[in-house]
Amino acid sequence: QVHLVESGGDLVQVGGSLRLSCAASGRSFATNAMGWFRQAPGKEREFVAGITASSWTLYADSVKGRFTISRDNGKDEVYLQMNTLRPEDTAVYYCAASGTAEAGFASYEYLYWGQGTQVTVSS
Repeated sequence: QVHLVESGGDLVQVGGSLRLSCAASGRSFATNAMGWFRQAPGKEREFVAGITASSWTLYADSVKGRFTISRDNGKDEVYLQMNTLRPEDTAVYYCAASGTAEAGFASYEYLYWGQGTQVTVSS
């Protein structure tokens, strides 16, 4: 059975940093794109960052220059380094695995999802 497990969420002050991790088990996703999404209270889930199987990356405009997505295929892990955090970054962050090698912005492109990890940025 496939599992994606996120970790690293925490309470952090404005301007701080966090690194989220996502560990995959049950199968390898080395040939699949991976992504991070987030959902704030009362809002729809939104794309944050994606990384293709060949490690090309794409980002939502709201996080460009502040967040960095990376992957370690040997460990079947994906990471999201978040710097200069803002209160509007507060959300539950979800890791997702795409059904293809390419990454997109749409949630329907991603077939497997983790349970999420809470990130709270306090001012």
